[in-house]
Amino acid sequence: MAKTYDQLVAEALSEIDEITPWDLEERIAQEPDLILLDIREKETFEIAHIKGSWNVPRGLLEGACDWNFPETIPELVEARSSPIVVLCRSGRRSALAAQTMRQMGYEKVTNLKMGLRGWNDSDLPMFNAKGEQVDGDEADRVLTPPVREDQRGPKIKA
Repeated sequence: MAKTYDQLVAEALSEIDEITPWDLEERIAQEPDLILLDIREKETFEIAHIKGSWNVPRGLLEGACDWNFPETIPELVEARSSPIVVLCRSGRRSALAAQTMRQMGYEKVTNLKMGLRGWNDSDLPMFNAKGEQVDGDEADRVLTPPVREDQRGPKIKA
């Protein structure tokens, strides 16, 4: 039976750990070796991201996490027992990515609950590709794209 995106995310969330933005801020301060893995596309990552995070777009994740692929990132492959927090805009794609990483043998992978929108809503700092801090309203513009009318499901009549 086919599953919806919401169902896939709910299933992933039942199998993984999550951390809130405010707890992640503390964890970053306490764990200098913590890997922040931002799985958004490069263009949005460069506009606003958490300082020190690695960018591995979701479409390249599995290849980046394993040997013998053009996308292989040796430091990530060798980090199977390292603490990793996976990040995306809303916490949904990153939940699926964290689930995949668990299946690939990553032992300490966690999802950022509410994603980078939650991080930004908590007034936590984000930076652009030049290392400059990004205004929260500008980050919000990137992190909250509108849903077009043609992307909305059929209206259900009451």
